[in-house]
Amino acid sequence: MAKTLYVGNLPWGTTENDLTDAFRSYGTVISSRIITDKETGRSRGFGFVEVDDSDADKMVSAMNGSDFGGRQVVVNEAKPRQG
Repeated sequence: MAKTLYVGNLPWGTTENDLTDAFRSYGTVISSRIITDKETGRSRGFGFVEVDDSDADKMVSAMNGSDFGGRQVVVNEAKPRQG
């Protein structure tokens, strides 16, 4: 199984590879994505990381509030999309 983690307050220049690399040291990363503005293509400052279920809690504990590119990131389990 996999869990999706929300990652907020990202630096504007963060790439999906940067996000994957940051979380990989704490467990298995399945995928990552940065959310971009549809009109400009620029980062909206947040993204999602899909991780192995067994590593999710450890990753949230390690990364939430940590310094990432000079900013204090917010990491928690993503809520289901409202539709």
